[in-house]
Amino acid sequence: MTVERSTRLQAGAGWGWILAYGILSLLLGVLALAWPFSATIAATLVVGWFFIAAGVVSTVAGATGHGHEGRAYSILFGLVSVVVGLLMAFDPVSGAVSLTLVVAVWLAVRGVLELALGARYRRHRWMMIALGIINILLAAYVLIMLPWAALALPGFILGISFLFGGVTAVLSALSHRNGAPAFAAPETSSV
Repeated sequence: MTVERSTRLQAGAGWGWILAYGILSLLLGVLALAWPFSATIAATLVVGWFFIAAGVVSTVAGATGHGHEGRAYSILFGLVSVVVGLLMAFDPVSGAVSLTLVVAVWLAVRGVLELALGARYRRHRWMMIALGIINILLAAYVLIMLPWAALALPGFILGISFLFGGVTAVLSALSHRNGAPAFAAPETSSV
């Protein structure tokens, strides 16, 4: 096997998991936008399980998606999502205000990670940077609008975030499938 062919095969490894995460994220975004007034205990449980599902898929995508620099981001994002989801699923009494605060923190952390990583990417850089900016602005808006935001805003905010995240992951997976490194960062030169 030639070095070029080996590199191409490795570059496409794990694209299916990245695509699965993107599709799941798109689906979760549509569902969250369809029910924006679900800031109740039932919604807290549902959103908690959404976080868990996205976190598991993102963690698996990061752990198995060899050949891309976004692995650490996928794993970290996945683990944070699983922890946040478990907190919401097993403490639903905390209610809509707690959900709103958790969403704001999650969006802010995710936005900062996306800005930092997006600055390093070669392909789809603008999508990751835009996603980071959008998530940080959404986090600030949620905090400014408390306590009124707890009534309907979490579902709407999550829908927007999951939709943009899904589009970014799907684009990356499709490029990665064709042999390009997923979420490619510029190569560093050794001095």
